[in-house]
Amino acid sequence: MNKIKCGILGATGMVGQRYVSLLENHPWFEVTYLAASPRSAGKKYVDAVNEKWQMSTPIPDSVSDLVVGDANIVESAIDKCDFVFSALELEKDLIKKLEFDYAKSDIPVVSNCSAHRWTKDVPMLLPEVNSSHLDVLSEQKKSRGFEKGFVVVKPNCSIQSYICPMFALEKAGYKIDKAIITTLQASSGAGYPGVPSLGLLDNIIPFIGGEEEKSELEPSKILGRVVGGEIVEDNSIKISAHCNRVPVVDGHTACVSLSFKEKPIMEEIIKAWTNFSSVPQELNLPSAPKKPIIYSTEQDRPQPRKDRDSEGGMAVTIGRLRECKVFDYRFVGLSHNTIRGAAGGGILNAELLKAKNYL
Repeated sequence: MNKIKCGILGATGMVGQRYVSLLENHPWFEVTYLAASPRSAGKKYVDAVNEKWQMSTPIPDSVSDLVVGDANIVESAIDKCDFVFSALELEKDLIKKLEFDYAKSDIPVVSNCSAHRWTKDVPMLLPEVNSSHLDVLSEQKKSRGFEKGFVVVKPNCSIQSYICPMFALEKAGYKIDKAIITTLQASSGAGYPGVPSLGLLDNIIPFIGGEEEKSELEPSKILGRVVGGEIVEDNSIKISAHCNRVPVVDGHTACVSLSFKEKPIMEEIIKAWTNFSSVPQELNLPSAPKKPIIYSTEQDRPQPRKDRDSEGGMAVTIGRLRECKVFDYRFVGLSHNTIRGAAGGGILNAELLKAKNYL
C-alpha cells in the first residue's frame, strides 16, 4: 500500500512532537513535511527541536533530517504532503485564517487547535461519537470554494475523559439532563515549558484559562446533528465544570456526577460502557482502541500512572461508579491528554477520513 504523505504544522511543540512520535511506522501515513515558527524554519528538525524534545522515545530517524518549513507560508507545503495535522500555537484569528488558507490550497487540515471548533460547517470530531458530522464537509467545500481541501477539528483534551462514557449511556437509551464535572488536568496540557515547577509542585491551580467554558459548551456541538449543511447543537445536557491543573505529567482525570431523566440501575450503566463500540472499531482503524471504554472494578482506579496508557493511550478508563446523594450517579474517568486528547485523537480523525474516502 502506498502511504499517504502528511505534514505537521507546529511540529516542534508538545503536540507536534507527539504526532511525530505516534506516526513513526504508521501503516497508512508517512510524515514528509514538518513546519513550525519562522525561528525554526530552515533548520533540520533534530536541530530545531533540540533540547525541547519531551517524548520518551528518540526522534525518529525518518524525520530527524527533514528541513523545517515556515508554517505561515502555505506554499511551502504544496507538493510535499497530501494533508496536514495542525498543532499551531498562534493567536486564534491567525490560526483560523491559516487553516482555511491551507484548505484553499488543496491541503486538507486535521486540526488540534480550538480556532475552528465553533465554525458552523467545521466538524468537531470524536469518531466514536459523531462520525456522521463528516457530512458537512461537502457543504464546507462548496460554500468556501475548496476543491480538495477542508478543515476538521478535534475537541478539547479534557472532553475525552467523560463525553464518550456519557454518549454511550445516551446511545443505550439513558437520557442525561445534568452533569457536574471536576477535572484534574495534567501539566503536559499546558505545553512546554508550561506551568513553572514552583507553581505546581505541592500545589493545585484551580484555574485554566478557557477550560471550563470549553468543557461546558463543546459537548453541545459534538452531540449535535447535521441540518442544512451545518451542525445544530444539542443543548439538552446542562454541564457545570470545575477545571484544575494538578502535578501529574500525563492523564486528565474527571470526577463526574450525572442526573438522568429516568434513573437506570447501576448494572445497566456498566453494561452500556463495557459493550460500547462504534465506527472506529467497526472500520478497524489502526489507532482505534479495541475497547474504547474500560470499566475498572477496583475501588482506587482509575489512576493516571496506572491507566493512562490503556489501549495505547486511546481508551477511556472508568471507575468508582456509585450512587450520588445529590444527582443520580457519580464516576471517575481518565484519558491520556496528549495521546487520546491530542495527537492520537487527531490521527484517529485522519484515519476515519481516509476510511471514508476524504483523503
